[in-house]
Amino acid sequence: MIDNITVQKIFESAEIREVVSDFVTLKKRGVNYIGLCPFHNEKTPSFIVSPSKGIYKCFGCGKGGNAVNFVMEVEQLSYVEALKYLAKKYNIEIEEKELSEEEKQRQDDRESMLIVSKMASDYFESNLLKNEGLAIGLSYFKERSFQNDVIKTFNLGYCLDKWDDFTNNALKEGYKQKYLVDTGLTIESEKGLFDRFKGRVIFPIHSVAGKIIGFGGRTLRKDKNTAKYLNSPESLIYHKSKILYGIYQAKRQLVNKDKCYLVEGYTDVLSFHQSGIENVVASSGTSLTVEQIRLIKRFTNNITIIYDGDAAGIKASLRGIDLILEQGLNIKVLLLPDGEDPDSFAKNHSSSELLNYINANEVDFIVFKTKILLEDTKGDPILKARLITSIINSIAKIPDSILRSVYIKECSSLLKVKESVLYNEIGKLKTTIDSSSADLNTSVNEEIVSSAIPKTYECDLEEKELIRYILLYGDIELFKSSDSPMKVGKFIIDEMNNDNLKSENPLYALFFEKYSLDIMNTENDIKSYFRDNEDSNLRNLTVDILSEKYEISKVWTLNDNHIETEEHKLNDLVLKTINEYKYKKVELLLKQFNNRIKELSNESNSEELRDLLIKKISLQKVKSQLAQFIGHRTII
Repeated sequence: MIDNITVQKIFESAEIREVVSDFVTLKKRGVNYIGLCPFHNEKTPSFIVSPSKGIYKCFGCGKGGNAVNFVMEVEQLSYVEALKYLAKKYNIEIEEKELSEEEKQRQDDRESMLIVSKMASDYFESNLLKNEGLAIGLSYFKERSFQNDVIKTFNLGYCLDKWDDFTNNALKEGYKQKYLVDTGLTIESEKGLFDRFKGRVIFPIHSVAGKIIGFGGRTLRKDKNTAKYLNSPESLIYHKSKILYGIYQAKRQLVNKDKCYLVEGYTDVLSFHQSGIENVVASSGTSLTVEQIRLIKRFTNNITIIYDGDAAGIKASLRGIDLILEQGLNIKVLLLPDGEDPDSFAKNHSSSELLNYINANEVDFIVFKTKILLEDTKGDPILKARLITSIINSIAKIPDSILRSVYIKECSSLLKVKESVLYNEIGKLKTTIDSSSADLNTSVNEEIVSSAIPKTYECDLEEKELIRYILLYGDIELFKSSDSPMKVGKFIIDEMNNDNLKSENPLYALFFEKYSLDIMNTENDIKSYFRDNEDSNLRNLTVDILSEKYEISKVWTLNDNHIETEEHKLNDLVLKTINEYKYKKVELLLKQFNNRIKELSNESNSEELRDLLIKKISLQKVKSQLAQFIGHRTII
């Protein structure tokens, strides 16, 4: 494990905005920053980062936490792995205590695979500058007109055309066979170990954060039996369906241009970059996935898919358009001239010519899909009806009702079908879809509803407010003008202890216990202690309270020249809240007494009944006094 001093140093160094900005595009809004949540699909930003509080919070999916939690979530790392990630980012040296076998194995596997991948990338890249790599690998890239800056930016390389050159060198350098095989760089066979990418030029694949997680290799042989492209297999660090080639190099320009060009292959991306258009990514020859679309949506809502002239390929990829529509992105499509692909077209045109062509020829998906499919109808009414159904299916997937209506109008004009007919058909389709979804989820919803809705307790509102005062103002003194000033946190805990008040909510009870035992009489920062606590429930509670979406009576204007904040009125507010809490507790106790008294009403000689009646009278007096405090008393 990592020692506490180092952990504290990591937490103090990790600036939440810097950490989140590696993965999410943030825009300043007041004292906070806002962006699209990386953990769920959303159209309107609800993901907030508060540098002053050191937290992030999504008001859409509810996820929140500190910098370490964010890295754990977004990179799917363990707590220790996330600490190491941040330690590396902020150049903090780590001295570890012994980890459990399970923790050590998981950490070793992931880190070793990343290390091996980085080593391999450096090795392949260095091959371009010598002997066979210079003559074959670099020559290939130069023949494709790729310049040195692009080759360097994308860490392009070459694997020598030898059976096990890379593998042998890696083993001699001390890299373990297990991780060479796990990353797919080395293949085990009956004939022994050999290099997966031998004789291929190499396209390293980067994660959003810039880590080398996989490779694509293109053969330079003419052998028809050899696959033209070969990719790394799925592994602990590489999931092909969840990454886009070029996303790391493109992410800043995706934001700046507020647009993404989606192409198919590695060289398409490289040629666009060389033409000065950097907001481009590739699906690397795979069918577009929801995860890839959501990855784009982190940076922009606008996407243009660029196709070459292969009609069969275009029709096969139309499903990707529907997926993009479902995710709420604005989609346009560009069809290049016959015989051209993004790679060749970018090479033969300047940056301005390429952009002008795109702007002049990109069309909305409805126009594109209609033109592509209309050619197959050949005046056949049945085929045309199928075309209309296909387009209606696409429009129905659009979540925005206003945008759907715009496309319905356009579809009506293109296909010469009344809008009312289209609305009717889309209405039927959406009803069927919604009904099916409801039937499918009914039993699931019934099963999870009890666990999905957290149990509430009678005094949750008052106790949560007391916790908020402790988190925000726990070290501020109350009653400063009196002879007995007391810090907010200590005052609340003392008042609870004096009247033996306990929270029935286990989480709130844990908070009060942790504060009174670990923090109250120390110099430790209260917010940091709970925000960075090892207990995830305490962390989540803290983040929820610190990131409340709507501020509650934080400022009062007394006159034109004087403004009082919540902190100025803490004497009144804290005392009123603690008395409201006591009042609620007394009410609940009285209710219990009344129920028991009712049960014992027929037992006139019951000693328990007499005792309860006496206690009830005493509690009623306390309740009356508390009511006066709540309604009238002011502390100066």
